[in-house]
Amino acid sequence: MNLEQQTRALLELVESDRARKVRSILDDAKHRAAALRAQAQADAYARMRQAFAEQRQRRRERIAAGQARLATQRRLHEQQRTAALLQLAWQQLPGELRQLWREPGTRSAWVATVFAAARQRLRPGAWRIVHAADWPADEQQALARDVQASVTLAFEADARVDAGLKVVADGNVVDGTQAGLLSDRSDFEARLLRALEAAP
Repeated sequence: MNLEQQTRALLELVESDRARKVRSILDDAKHRAAALRAQAQADAYARMRQAFAEQRQRRRERIAAGQARLATQRRLHEQQRTAALLQLAWQQLPGELRQLWREPGTRSAWVATVFAAARQRLRPGAWRIVHAADWPADEQQALARDVQASVTLAFEADARVDAGLKVVADGNVVDGTQAGLLSDRSDFEARLLRALEAAP
């Protein structure tokens, strides 16, 4: 083989080696590029899923906050409505009590309730009955006849008493007057609320 053939063979060998190395480098670059694209795509999908998850979470939080605000507004509205109802009931109560006192049937039940409480709380003896001026004398006499022999009653009309009566004995008082019944507004409101909650 002459020099020219040897040179050509050597050049072909170098060219073949170069081509093989170029193919190897290109193949390696293609694999790395594919891996980088796959990783970039996976990262993009992960970021997109994370962004969607964060948006869904923010939306859930906004909905929950809106529902909490709505529940708070409803509670406030209900409290205001209840306060207005209690205020109206409180304003109407004195007139309603006076009306109940004027009706013989309800007045009789009123008197019976006050005397039942007096029997439980007061010792027998002299009881002073302070009452509204419009309580009929015949009802007073009927009550005096029905009490135990160990109790004596002294009736005293009081113009300051609009409705009802109170029993006074030994410095103790069972107050069933309108003023006495209205003396504890918070108790009245609590009872009214319980009655409203129990109503169907």
